[in-house]
Amino acid sequence: MKKRINMINQIVTRTARKEFERALCFSPGPAPELPSCRDNEKRLLYLHVPFCEELCPYCSFHRIRFDAPTARKYFRALRREIEIYRDRGYQFEGIYVGGGTPTVLMDELAETLALSCRIFPVMDISVETNPNHLTSENISILRDCGVKRLSVGVQTFNDELLKKIGRYEKYGSGEVIAARLKDVQGSLHTFNADMIFNFPGQTPQMLEEDLRVLLGLNMEQITFYPLMISSLTQDIMEQTMGAMDFSGEEKFYKLIVRRLESKYDFSSAWCFSRKESLIDEYVVDYEEYAGLGSGAIGYLYGTCYSNTFNIEAYMDALEKGKLPLQAARRFDLHDRMRYDFLMKLFSTKLDLTAMQKKYDGKFLKTLWKEIAAFEIVRAFRYFPPYLHLTPYGRYLWVIMMREFFIAVNNFRDYCRRQAKME
Repeated sequence: MKKRINMINQIVTRTARKEFERALCFSPGPAPELPSCRDNEKRLLYLHVPFCEELCPYCSFHRIRFDAPTARKYFRALRREIEIYRDRGYQFEGIYVGGGTPTVLMDELAETLALSCRIFPVMDISVETNPNHLTSENISILRDCGVKRLSVGVQTFNDELLKKIGRYEKYGSGEVIAARLKDVQGSLHTFNADMIFNFPGQTPQMLEEDLRVLLGLNMEQITFYPLMISSLTQDIMEQTMGAMDFSGEEKFYKLIVRRLESKYDFSSAWCFSRKESLIDEYVVDYEEYAGLGSGAIGYLYGTCYSNTFNIEAYMDALEKGKLPLQAARRFDLHDRMRYDFLMKLFSTKLDLTAMQKKYDGKFLKTLWKEIAAFEIVRAFRYFPPYLHLTPYGRYLWVIMMREFFIAVNNFRDYCRRQAKME
């Protein structure tokens, strides 16, 4: 049985990697155009702030070292970009601010969120931050801005790992980080700890200790990502931590589930919540989202697109009133259905009736092979109208989402190389 499961895991990994590399292959060409909005669909506004005080070696996101004058100029450009989307007719009900570290300049962030809330019917705001920004002043500003969810990049409480990934000197020991988390518990609607498992050199005992600390803190929400890095970042990490190894990933995931499932609900295959909460994966709650900021990726009207990764080119374009779009890929109908299949089931359930309606009765006819393959390996159960992931199915979706984000990270590397040539 174990050999059979390992074989299935490997097949899913290889297939997902191949398909996501194909789907996220952006060919060079003329700069894409943003279509004007032509409906009232629910959408999310993703804002990317690429500045960090220090650069972590495992991170594949678009980020640069923080420089205050550049960052202030950048925020001004970001607000101009927001207004352009308003002028094109877009309306957003949710905002997610990621990075980088969005809270490096709280006054600029507050002004940007205030603008967004004035011109869009915003209901929910999520912001990412790091442990050193968990101050009472910052929390008060975020609360006044209407932020409902604050996600703190913790990754691990293990001092040995924190030193290897370059976070010990920046944010302190695991004990110090835990104390910071405890101090701000209950300050906002949803307070989330972002964790990572399957670091090179991480042991089950290290993960057990992370879980013990989290449970002791009684965190409202915990998101446990598998380590997912681009090919370029993997080469950098191997110099300090060793080679990536997926052979123990399922064991780590089962340990996480075993410790958390009795006290938390699954908001997604890797997000655990104590109550109805906002979650990190806005791709689950929103079928479409606009990506604003340098290096931001959006998905609108079946097209995946990216802004330029060149910070100066980004700001220069917006000073001239132009959108800084760099690349785009139009998904065909089959790929759009596959995208919905992946993202909706990542929330642990998919409404087949809704998907049939969205695609004019073609969803099941088009994806019957994919659905049948996962049904054979017992990845989900059908309780009309929903497909529900089984415990094993949740891990298969962790594999697929890991490969999806690795493909996105590889695309980021490609764009960064292109940006250097601009």
